[in-house]
Amino acid sequence: MCIKPFVTLLHYDPPQALEDLYGGFLSPNIINDYGDYVDFCFKTFGDRVKHWITMNEPNGFAISGYDGGTFAPGRCSNYEGNCTSGNSATEPYIAAHHLLLAHSAAVKIYKDKYQASQKGQIGITVVTHWWKPKFPTQLASRTATLRSLDFMFGWFANPIIHGDYPKVMRSLVGNRLPKFTEAESKQIKGSLDFLGLNYYTSYYTEDAPASSNDVNQSWTADRQVAASTTDKNGALIGAATDLDWLFVYPKGIREVLVYIKEKYNNPDIYITENGYSYGYNASMPIQEARKDNLRIRYHHDHLWYLLKAIKDGVKVKGYYAWSFFDDFEWDAGYTVGFGLTLVDVNDNLRRYLKYSAYWFKMFLLH
Repeated sequence: MCIKPFVTLLHYDPPQALEDLYGGFLSPNIINDYGDYVDFCFKTFGDRVKHWITMNEPNGFAISGYDGGTFAPGRCSNYEGNCTSGNSATEPYIAAHHLLLAHSAAVKIYKDKYQASQKGQIGITVVTHWWKPKFPTQLASRTATLRSLDFMFGWFANPIIHGDYPKVMRSLVGNRLPKFTEAESKQIKGSLDFLGLNYYTSYYTEDAPASSNDVNQSWTADRQVAASTTDKNGALIGAATDLDWLFVYPKGIREVLVYIKEKYNNPDIYITENGYSYGYNASMPIQEARKDNLRIRYHHDHLWYLLKAIKDGVKVKGYYAWSFFDDFEWDAGYTVGFGLTLVDVNDNLRRYLKYSAYWFKMFLLH
């Protein structure tokens, strides 16, 4: 499998010092500012960088930054989270709209000015879960599953592949969802050479129709689905991990890839993140902490289903394990580690290869 280095121009969860910049995604001025930034990057580094990702998880940024307010810039309505300001009914959609326009502007700059001479490729990374209907025999539960996919993945993939937001979003969000001009739609449609996909876990979904008395509008409420659940009749969808949102469901990576192939014109896809978390225990002996057999099983099983997706005709071009090192995991901080390499925060950040690193080495050699 082809593994190539990427440069990501914009990660969705900024340090605190950059909150003002990311708050700026509520203003259309950010589109030109971002264009100036990427132009500099292409001009300066494009002779060496051959794979560009305009944004990493912009849908995650719009949701967590402007709907729930748990990530920077921490904006939301008071009925959605603990924020000092924000509007969950409109701001997630405005920020996402400007992110999409900034993405398409970056792609246009690269293709117009640099791609012919630098001979690189450019794309975007979107994060998504896979959803399964909690009650497969119920039409409402099955359509709730499709809405979940449209509101998370299709929110960005549909404009980039087809030129507009999913129809169900247009219907349920109404005039709170911004509109693309004809020129904007034309520019954004097809604005990628490849699609980056971050996949970790799957959930059950069930229908939750909106109440006529509910005035608390938000991205979360607009989906009209119940809170994602991980158990059905007392049985988990997959093994739990040390993160409360991550359950091991390897089959989901195949299912979401086949879904993308069928709905989004079978793009070239790189799995840009896929990984398993352990809780960090500073008192555990290093030699014990290196033993991460559950991570080995996680990657083995996901790669097995990834191979099945390739045999199904999905054009997978590469796979990246998250992550090479233990790092700062945003809202989880240093309490968990995804790394194939252990970083000892108590000993000058000394690094130790975990068992999974040796397993990956043997996997790649064979």
